[in-house]
Amino acid sequence: MNILLLGSGGREHAFAWKLVQSPLCDTLLVAPGNAGTAQVATNVPVSATDFPAIADLIRSQNIDLLIVGPEEPLVKGVVDYIRQQPGLQNLPIVGPDAEGAQLEGSKDFSKQFMARHGIPTAASQTFTADTLADGLTYLDSHSLPVVLKADGLAAGKGVIIAETVAEAKQTLTDMLSNGRFGSAGSKVVIEQFLRGIELSVFVLSDGVNYKILPEAKDYKRIGEGDTGPNTGGMGAVSPVVFATKSFLEKVEEKVVKPTLTGLQQDGIQYRGFIFIGLMKVNGEPYVIEYNARMGDPETEVVLPRIQTDFAELMLATGRGELDTISLQVSLQTAVTTVVVSGGYPDAYETDKIISDLERLEDVTAFHAGTKAQDGQILTNGGRVLALTAQANSLENAIRKSQEAARRVQFEGKQYRKDIGLDLIRYSD
Repeated sequence: MNILLLGSGGREHAFAWKLVQSPLCDTLLVAPGNAGTAQVATNVPVSATDFPAIADLIRSQNIDLLIVGPEEPLVKGVVDYIRQQPGLQNLPIVGPDAEGAQLEGSKDFSKQFMARHGIPTAASQTFTADTLADGLTYLDSHSLPVVLKADGLAAGKGVIIAETVAEAKQTLTDMLSNGRFGSAGSKVVIEQFLRGIELSVFVLSDGVNYKILPEAKDYKRIGEGDTGPNTGGMGAVSPVVFATKSFLEKVEEKVVKPTLTGLQQDGIQYRGFIFIGLMKVNGEPYVIEYNARMGDPETEVVLPRIQTDFAELMLATGRGELDTISLQVSLQTAVTTVVVSGGYPDAYETDKIISDLERLEDVTAFHAGTKAQDGQILTNGGRVLALTAQANSLENAIRKSQEAARRVQFEGKQYRKDIGLDLIRYSD
């Protein structure tokens, strides 16, 4: 097969790394890719949101399978666009259409979807600039802390947990009146705060059949001990010690099956990944959010544990034949530590030379924000590298991943030193 993968982050490098291991993969193109994907595939200078150029690429390169990595092209309708092109109507695509992608593209849409189909989630109400006064009044009687979520895509940073009514009111005003998150914050979902422990479950669906992939726990905040502002993700672990067999059975019955049935009842043929962000509250699963693609950096711990031929898995998804595939998963633990630019998630500098990658041992360095220039690898984003280690114990996987984070060098480098440590100490 000739495969085209859209995206340029750590998730896409992990996809590319896994796809080229398959004998089914003859040619892998990544648009636009990064310095890591260039090491295993062919990067093409086409934006993941340049739909006409993507269609031209599919035709000129005789692409047999399209895999959409990030959320933005999905929400903007890349699948719908390709489906409308002459001769491309039957191309196998991994990724939902624009309507299905609204599970991630609109928090209000996903909340209404969950309410309609009886999927457990936190109580919430949605407000706009026109109903700001109602929202402020609503906050007066809301329990604390309170969660405020920008309705649209905000690069993983559109969720604020307010500890006081005054902070909540200021945040709501900033979002609805002052454009804090731009158009993504034109609607705000105010939500009950759930006390529990978070994890992510990933489902691969072909529209009818599904596979539940390995679960993961990620670490969102910039600082150790989960302090400081939210980021796109500072590390991840899979499997998750508190995701017991009985709990995952509850997730399948109370969340996964109703979600897939709901999509079918709503007339949405969903072929692709569903990332389900969950909170385990007193042993019960509650959905915090849906994403319409794999998570990042969760992908960098989930994919290394998948033993099934990944290209075969993707093709079966795109063709609606997932029932013909058996999913095999490694029992090893995978841990990734994300190394980020100084100043991230606020203002940060790029074009810093990355050194000592060749000194890394027994880890996979997935490139996120990197570029190749004049024979060197430079930083090209906030999150720069995801350093993934696998081992027969959580402790050993943490040790190897952290050692890699210490070894790799660039000016301003920072990373969390506590990824996974809470799981060693965890007791239910």
